[in-house]
Amino acid sequence: MINFEEELKKFHPSLEVEDAEEAIYNQDLTDMADLMVKIVKESKKTDSE
Repeated sequence: MINFEEELKKFHPSLEVEDAEEAIYNQDLTDMADLMVKIVKESKKTDSE
């Protein structure tokens, strides 16, 4: 039978995963909500001109 506690003690995450995680979190990603807010703001600005 597998002793999960012992296996977890042996576990070390690979550096590639840690590097990828850091790169993902450090990016400034624009999502659909950000795009919609920008479009609405631009629309309101052009309507008032």
